[in-house]
Parts: sequence; structure tokens; C-alpha cells
Amino acid sequence: MDLNTLFQEAVGNSKELKERPSNDTLLQLYSLYKQATEGDNLNDPPANPFDFVAKAKFEAWNELAGKPKEKAMEEYIELVNKLKS
Repeated sequence: MDLNTLFQEAVGNSKELKERPSNDTLLQLYSLYKQATEGDNLNDPPANPFDFVAKAKFEAWNELAGKPKEKAMEEYIELVNKLKS
């Protein structure tokens, strides 16, 4: 299977996990997904300083700046497979 197919399969599997991952793991999944599908975060930071969830998501994705989309896909697949087992 090619990487895109494996990635799409992992995205589907991430929605069917038996247990809800920790918030840190969810942020990791989110940031890897965004990096894999959109590349570097070019958005402005959240305007509301009290929107802690948006701020955490923004910062998590921003930390992956420069990571190639393919590498983010591979790491996402590995993380989902680890969470499944």
C-alpha cells in the first residue's frame, strides 16, 4: 500500500479507538494530521488569549514547522497503530 492509503486508513482507525487518548496524545494526533495534510502552519495565532484549546493546537502544530508531509504521515500512522494495540 502507498503512504497516502495507509494514512487515510490510520485516520479512519483513529476515530474508532477503544479508549479516548490523553489530551497530549490528541494534540500530537492533531498536529501530525495538520502537518501531513496542510504542511507548515501559516495561520495567525488565536486572537483570544483565553482560548486555551486553540492556543494549544496552534502551538502543537507550529512545533512541527519544517517537518515534511510524508514524515508527519508516517509518524501519525505509527502513533495510531500504537494506540490501537
